[in-house]
Amino acid sequence: MSAHFFETSGRSAIGLVRQGNEDSGFVSAQLIAVADGMGGHAAGEVASRIAVEVLQTLTPTLISPEIDEDSVEDLLMHSLHSIDAEISVVAEEEIDKRGMGTTLTALLIRDKYISLLHVGDSRCYRLRGNTLEQLSNDHTVIQELLDQGAISLAEAAEHPQRSMLTQALRGDGDVTPVLQMYEVKKGDRYLLCSDGLSGVLTDKEIKAGLKKSDKDEAIKFLIDATYVNGAPDNVTVLIADISDTSTTSPSLLGAAHD
Repeated sequence: MSAHFFETSGRSAIGLVRQGNEDSGFVSAQLIAVADGMGGHAAGEVASRIAVEVLQTLTPTLISPEIDEDSVEDLLMHSLHSIDAEISVVAEEEIDKRGMGTTLTALLIRDKYISLLHVGDSRCYRLRGNTLEQLSNDHTVIQELLDQGAISLAEAAEHPQRSMLTQALRGDGDVTPVLQMYEVKKGDRYLLCSDGLSGVLTDKEIKAGLKKSDKDEAIKFLIDATYVNGAPDNVTVLIADISDTSTTSPSLLGAAHD
């Protein structure tokens, strides 16, 4: 049994512009995830729901003490291919779902380690003391240009391709996920969010929200701030603290809950 758990609160909101919610979220005591779907005719909500439901199904195996860390890593990577394959099947069967896809950013806590699984531009942040760090790296055209030093942050904010993904789960088998490992440290706070939050708020605003001791108050602060700034996209926020006890009941958010 894991010696550490996530104590998590989460919320998903439609925003002020979109007609429906294409974000999905999953929370449990040891695995949390955010998926941001894309595609017309409500296809995005189907893709994001597939992503979190596959992880929900795999959770009992992923947290089982019967399997070792190498097997856990293999299972996490394989989960993305399972999601991709299921998206492909649905898109093949339903013409109006073709072209759908989803991001996926997930955290798994087992014993002394946290695994970050990531595809797309939904983000993972960690607040450690007074330091906010973005742990995930966006799979976007803009991030590649920034990494190459080809554009400035100011130019990135106005770039016409700022929302274009270089990686997502689209059912085409073409995905190279990122899996990173971190040591558990009591007192750390983790944030998973869709770009409806990170694309609207500054790091300073995100940090101000995360520093509120009550997780539900922090979530309200962050989502309210996106609405003040126009909330142009769906916004999903999960905040997880490290705990010695398992108190978070499994639940689905957003499109997966509807």
